[in-house]
Amino acid sequence: MSARSPRPHRDDVRIALAGLLGGLLLWGAGLGTRPATDDLVLWAGRWPVLLPLAVTAGCELLRRTRPRTGLLTGVAALTLDTVTQGSLVTVLMFTDLVYAAVLYGPPATARRVLWNSGLLTVVGTVVPFAVWRVPEALLIGVVVGVVAFTPGATGWVVRNHRDAAEAARLRAGQTALLAEIDRVQAVTAERARMARELHDLVANHLSAIAIHSTAALSLDDPDTSRQALGVIRENSVEGLAEMRRLIGILRDSSGDTEPAAAPTLDGLGSLVEHARANGLDVDVDLDPDLDCAHTALPAPVELAAYRIVQESLTNALKHAAPGRVTVRLHRRDHALDVCVTSPFGGVRDDGPRAPGSGAGLIGMRERVALLQGTFEAGPALGGAGPAPGPANGPAPGPADGAGAGGGAGDPAAVVRTWAVRATLPITEGETA
Repeated sequence: MSARSPRPHRDDVRIALAGLLGGLLLWGAGLGTRPATDDLVLWAGRWPVLLPLAVTAGCELLRRTRPRTGLLTGVAALTLDTVTQGSLVTVLMFTDLVYAAVLYGPPATARRVLWNSGLLTVVGTVVPFAVWRVPEALLIGVVVGVVAFTPGATGWVVRNHRDAAEAARLRAGQTALLAEIDRVQAVTAERARMARELHDLVANHLSAIAIHSTAALSLDDPDTSRQALGVIRENSVEGLAEMRRLIGILRDSSGDTEPAAAPTLDGLGSLVEHARANGLDVDVDLDPDLDCAHTALPAPVELAAYRIVQESLTNALKHAAPGRVTVRLHRRDHALDVCVTSPFGGVRDDGPRAPGSGAGLIGMRERVALLQGTFEAGPALGGAGPAPGPANGPAPGPADGAGAGGGAGDPAAVVRTWAVRATLPITEGETA
């Protein structure tokens, strides 16, 4: 089944009706035609003029939907009009067909019409003058130029402006789309940063509260319960203070990328003391160079190192077996190494452990990735470093012969640990 032809545009219908009615009015008034005595009139009489007029008006209906067909039919109608007494309206409608073919037709058709009309204008100017050798012969080229080339050139200029406007509109749409993508990415990144900050600020305090409140409820010793309640109150107050600070940062409209009061390595001592108060045996190995003022670290590096140690101590409080937790911070030429090891395997016998969701490891990995550093977390032997494997997956069980007591008859027992190690690059010129 053949496809239906597109309906004419309503503006084209108006143009066709206006041309037809205008031609009929001039024809009825005896205007806009050549005299019958003209030598070029081969088909004399008033009625033959109406045929090319009606055909050209019908071609106007195709000026947008089928401009090439309309122009070719219009050329035939104009040729027929030249051997009659002619109608000025037929010529005017033909110029509109040329204009529409260049403006609405395919690019190849537009170029072909423009080149052919230009060539026809040149031929219509040169050949008659060369044959008749009179200045009046040049008028033929002028008429051809006005009827064919001028409408085509006008349509070409309008087409170029239209294409430029369309390209500008597409570029504006693409720019708006890229801006929206950037906005969504910025919002997502900010939400991730806020989630990391919120988790790191309150996870440590809430974990301690959960552990000590469970201990207070499970033990029937008044002294132990009173001590647990004191730890709970201390962690609650500190957690509320940290929450207020985070809320103040969110309300601040200064546009800073990091809070002005972001924790630094200077607060590492109080962080360790707080972990010890919660029952952890923490040993700190801090590079002496980090205490020198002239070796101050960039703020993002200090914040990331502090949060990694904080989250590692929180995880040790929730999941580690009894034993010593070691925190090591050493500075190399262009990087800061952070390593936290804690006992791995077994079950705490000095109290319950708080549940965890693994969000802490995700947050640590994201912080290190933002600084283009490396991060590993996993079981290790003797604190030698994390074993290869995903940092966010479940912890594997102790290896055969590598438990807390080592192999049978082995005089040098191997300690099974959980290690978190991060390398934070320090770019030249970033330090204070």
